[in-house]
Amino acid sequence: MPLITVVLTLIVVGVLLWLVNTYIPMDGKIKQVLNVVVLIAVILWLLYGFGVLGHSGEIRLPEIK
Repeated sequence: MPLITVVLTLIVVGVLLWLVNTYIPMDGKIKQVLNVVVLIAVILWLLYGFGVLGHSGEIRLPEIK
């Protein structure tokens, strides 16, 4: 996965999350849950993108030689 794609996606997700948190009136608990869900989704996306997690859920670690 190209680094520019990762950086641009993280910037877009961050700006969208900031806009939602700033301009959409919500209860604090709902904002907190939304932030956690987005954070977990981004972390999983990064792990899949860099090949650490496979699509069936197995964890792929490089062999130490």
